[in-house]
Amino acid sequence: MKLTRTAVLVKPDGLQRGLIGEIIARFERKGLKLVGLKMVRMNEEMLDQWYMEHRDKSFFKNLKSFMSSMPIVAMAWEGIDAVPVVRKLVGTTLGREAEGGSIRGDFGMSQQMNLIHASSNNTDAEREIGIVFNADELFAYHSVVEAVVYAEGEVEYEGL
Repeated sequence: MKLTRTAVLVKPDGLQRGLIGEIIARFERKGLKLVGLKMVRMNEEMLDQWYMEHRDKSFFKNLKSFMSSMPIVAMAWEGIDAVPVVRKLVGTTLGREAEGGSIRGDFGMSQQMNLIHASSNNTDAEREIGIVFNADELFAYHSVVEAVVYAEGEVEYEGL
């Protein structure tokens, strides 16, 4: 199977609560590979692109204000079926209803203050990664951990 990538943002509330390390650790323990990481303050243009599906919704202005209020931590993760795997680890949007064991289920109570964003599908993942990362900020490498995460022949490596 081919490795895919997905975007993850730790939102301002996750940053303020000191959950960056915990969140990264959960993805690493699952067997995903971190291929991009940086702290960034999202500007108006980035947020308009990121949340384009919410432009006409009543909460859009408040969402943009919240997301630009302080830096966020942007990550790109890689693995087989990275998008659905990450979404399962993140949990449903409403923190108080999110599954126990998920990031939102263990740490969240709110719908907007829900700690983290994860790409919805592969198309969104590619678009979102492009909003926060330049090509030279993403890395392709073999991790020794991959030998014990995937069975021999399970992964198709391109360009490595």
